Amino acid sequence: MSAAIKQFRYYLTVFFKGMAMGAADVVPGVSGGTIAFITGIYDRLINAVAACTPAKLGWLARGRFRETWEAVDGTFLCSLLAGILTSILSLARLITYLLEEYPEQLWSFFFGLIIVSVFIIGRQIERWNAWAIIAALVGGGFAYLITVAVPLQLPVTLTIMFLAASVAICAMILPGISGSFILLLLGLYTVVLDAVRAVDLAILGVFALGCAAGLLSFSKLLAWLLDHARNVTLAFLTGLMVGSLNKVWPWKETVTWRANSAGEQVPLLQTNVGPAQFEVLTGQASQWPAALALMLLGVVLVVLLEWWGRRT
Repeated sequence: MSAAIKQFRYYLTVFFKGMAMGAADVVPGVSGGTIAFITGIYDRLINAVAACTPAKLGWLARGRFRETWEAVDGTFLCSLLAGILTSILSLARLITYLLEEYPEQLWSFFFGLIIVSVFIIGRQIERWNAWAIIAALVGGGFAYLITVAVPLQLPVTLTIMFLAASVAICAMILPGISGSFILLLLGLYTVVLDAVRAVDLAILGVFALGCAAGLLSFSKLLAWLLDHARNVTLAFLTGLMVGSLNKVWPWKETVTWRANSAGEQVPLLQTNVGPAQFEVLTGQASQWPAALALMLLGVVLVVLLEWWGRRT
């Protein structure tokens, strides 16, 4: 097999990994960073984004196109971004439909996906010393507090969208913290989904600029931490994932409601309950056999993704 064909096959797999990241990022509570980690491209992604410095613009101005492209790992980034955008644009409607019609089954699938990812990332920690344990506890506590925070309802302005995007994108590249959930806390999740479905170029353009600003600034810090304090950083990320499990538990009791932008009543605060208690409280079937099967499917899928990541 020629080198060109091998390279094409590799970047095609990067595209599909990007699609998996995009699908995860659409769901509040699931992080595309988790998918990047278990498929073996997380370090390369962070280093490639961190390489996109203002100095590279000077290189472009002086005509150093090929050198700039290689320095920022351009083919890798473009392949991954194409997969993420393809997934978000094609799956936004499907994910919204599944969240509305089959929430317990969808959350069960992602619960299984995240819980096995905890073990996969956690086993990469070479030594569990005091600092690693503290970092894991801090990460778990931080993620849990985010999952129980009361959602805000920020005004939809271009400035707010830019700032929200810069914060949400940082969460999207962290395993365990969902950028979609950050948008949900800010009251902007449905706004962004509606903009994607309606192809609102004004909102999407400002959102993309905010994502670029947040990603370029945060990736440098994350790349430095992974290089100089990898053990503690991985422990913190593992804690983030454990803490986020509170959000993706399938069966919930809605405590308070709020009206969304369309005037519909949607859950505001929810607490986790068991399948039997869910049936008593809601009068609906818990669908626990299907939920359990989907949890196991999530586990199997992550194991396969990790195996695929090692091979590619």
